[in-house]
Amino acid sequence: MARILVTGSTDGLGRATAQTLLDDGHDVLVHARSPQRADAVADLVGRGAQLVVVDLSDRDAVVRAAHDLDDGEPVDAVVHNAGVVSGASLVPVNVVAPYLMTALLTAPTRHVYLSSGMHRGGRARLDGVDWDGRSTTNSYSDTKLFVTAMAREVAERRPAVRSNAVDPGWVATKMGGAGATDDFALGHRTQETLATDAGTTVSGAYWFHGEQQRPHDAVEDAGFRTALVDALERATGVALPSR
Repeated sequence: MARILVTGSTDGLGRATAQTLLDDGHDVLVHARSPQRADAVADLVGRGAQLVVVDLSDRDAVVRAAHDLDDGEPVDAVVHNAGVVSGASLVPVNVVAPYLMTALLTAPTRHVYLSSGMHRGGRARLDGVDWDGRSTTNSYSDTKLFVTAMAREVAERRPAVRSNAVDPGWVATKMGGAGATDDFALGHRTQETLATDAGTTVSGAYWFHGEQQRPHDAVEDAGFRTALVDALERATGVALPSR
């Protein structure tokens, strides 16, 4: 059984992922952005899940949380599920936080990043990005393009790590809305498989409902991926180790 961190696990796909992994006997770390939001996973904590409380829009808090996690029992996999759909925190939550967790956690051999089909409408431009979140400089689609490209770059730099991006589809969550038409169960099954299945050895892929798909052309562009990680390193002062 694996020890797995699922960010953004108080509702929607994150909670479903955490609950399924817990049901399957894994050691699960659930995440809430505040003590108040932690009430939403009290039942999972009562069943043995460990609670991690950190506001992912607060870079210093993310760094502290990553160091605390790294000092504890090793985390085998991270499902980078947390995300926001609008506002100035888009880049910090959707891109910077998963970057920092990836760079600072030394143990995980599997990283699963939540992307979106909307990443194909993202702009492969890094000029003018406010990595600190003081202003809204980028769209949701931009951030999902960035994190999809980052997943691929992690795979390139860390051959021993399985790093993949997943489009969960348009499902009925707080973010997706009640009118979403895709299958909710299929929306979280791929993440669970990529985080736990020893037989899944693919890395650097973009997935939708258990099938690999071709992502935005920029994800295949090594120059763009390198520029993206270089920009994140400069912005955060944290390098992405290659190992």
